[in-house]
Formats: sequence, structure tokens, C-alpha cells
Amino acid sequence: MKHIQLVLAIFIAGFIASVQAVTLPGPVVSSDWLASNQSDVQILEVRGDVASYTRTPEFEIDKKTGKKFLVEVGGHIPDSTLLDFKKVRVDRMVDGKKIKYLIPEKVDFEKIIQSVGISSDKPIILIPVGLDISDIDEALRAYWQFKVYGEDNIAVLDGGMAGWLSEGREFSTSASTKQNGTWVAKAERKELIANSEQVALASKSGKSILIDARQPVQYFGLNKRDYVGSYGHIAGAKELAPELLAKPAKGALYFWDKNTYNALLTANGINPKSPAISYCNSGHLAAGAWFVMSELAGNKSTKLYDGSLYLWTLEGRPLVGVPLN
Repeated sequence: MKHIQLVLAIFIAGFIASVQAVTLPGPVVSSDWLASNQSDVQILEVRGDVASYTRTPEFEIDKKTGKKFLVEVGGHIPDSTLLDFKKVRVDRMVDGKKIKYLIPEKVDFEKIIQSVGISSDKPIILIPVGLDISDIDEALRAYWQFKVYGEDNIAVLDGGMAGWLSEGREFSTSASTKQNGTWVAKAERKELIANSEQVALASKSGKSILIDARQPVQYFGLNKRDYVGSYGHIAGAKELAPELLAKPAKGALYFWDKNTYNALLTANGINPKSPAISYCNSGHLAAGAWFVMSELAGNKSTKLYDGSLYLWTLEGRPLVGVPLN
């Protein structure tokens, strides 16, 4: 009898815990939602500038209105932990070549995420800085890597830390004291990763749309990053400039709604429902285009070309652009 009662008690406790567990509203959460559910989630700040995590944010006063506005992001949401974006991507060997900026192997990514105190028992909310699309894409690149390794209980804070601070919400400048977490990968979704051969096939056949997520000057070949071997874009690619992916409001950048993204994609010659592959220079900005297509427009037939033009040109593959005198 006691054994039955113990089993029943454990079952009831588990049932109650499952009922009380918070459910994410989608791939993006608002600051209001996060503030209401802060104790039930794991907050992971994704930063390239790790020193800003413990730096005091800077505000100025508008002389005309007297309102305080954010100048520089600093600090973090209380009880969060920090993920250094420089450690999110690693060097890996591809066909005998050392390639930078790639997704880590599954076991290595697990160690990185465990080292910053993340476990598998609660939803994960990624916090970008929120001032520039490139820092938002840092969080979206981490999001994509989590997705590759089977994590679905994850979302991104709309407006990022900039929006949180601009709304006058509580922040901390204390260093994180999290113990190692227990997060483990649940899968390895290779269907989210495009390789060079798949990109080459898409370029020739047009069966998958190639989305170039860089600025127009790089797309047209007027300039390039130093680690990309030549100027221009992959033949057949459509451009989706990064500045189109978010709207400025209240001192931060926020995502558009699904209908706006569908209109933007269509206006750029991109069918929101067609299979697609996003790329950029190194796989950083490409995460923004992937996120918009896959998570916000709902096109699950979207891949990210890891390595992007760095890998493409290192392999001696061609680009096209406007003639330069």
C-alpha cells in the first residue's frame, strides 16, 4: 500500500510540474512576457562584447523633452548568464582545409552551453544586445545552432537588452555565478545545414532560392570582407539586406510581423514558401535571413550555408557582381 501511495505521489508531483511548466508563445517573446515568466526560464545573454555584461549602461537626457534615452547597452537581466559569441563558432576541418566560423561538433557545443549554466529543464530565452542587426544576428546564430542540435524550447527576446533597458526594467552588473548546467543535444538536424554542393546545385537549378544576407555593396561586389576570396555574390542569389530584418522603436530593434516579412521577401524576389538557403560572408548575418524564413515566415525548408562565402571562395568557387574599373 505504501509503495502504491509513493508511486501515486511521484506521479501527481510530476503531473503538477508539467502543468505549471511555462510554454513559450513562439520563437520571439516580448519583454512583458519575459518579466512575467522570468523565474520559469533560463536567460542567456549572447554578446560579442562580453565586458558589457558587467558594465553600467549609459543614458542621456533629451534637452527638449527631458526624457532619458539609452546611449550604450550595459549590464544584463538579473539571474541571466553570458554566452560569448566569439566561442559560439569554431575552426573545423572540411575536406582537409581548416575552416573558421563553423558550428561546433555536437559534443563541443554541449560543453559550451553547459559551461555557462544552461540545463534542459526550462525554456531558454536568448537576449541580443538589440541595438544593431549584427548583434541580433549573434543571438539568432546561437538560436540556429541550438535548433540544429534538437533544442526547440527556445526563443529570442524582441528588442533585446536595449529594449529592456529603454523600458526602465531592472538590470544587474554583477558577474554570473552559475554552476555548470546539464544541457544535452536531443538531435543533430543536418537538414538545417547546407553544404557547398547543395549551394552549387541551387545556383544552377534554381530549385532552392539562395538568399544573400549581406549589405548591397557586398552583394554587388563593390567591396568585400578581407577573408572572402573574391567580390560579388553566388550566381542566382537574391539579396535580403540585413537592415530590412528589424524595425527601430523605443531605442531598440524589433521584429516585424509575419505579413510584413512575407511582403519584404516577395518584393526581393524570394518566395516565402520555396525551399531556401541563406548565406553571408561567414554564416553570421545568414542566421538572420534563416530565422526570418524558417521561424517567422514558417518555411521549414530553409537551410543555412555554414562557412558561407569564406568557405565558397576558399574552395575556388565563382562569384558574380558588377564590373569594377
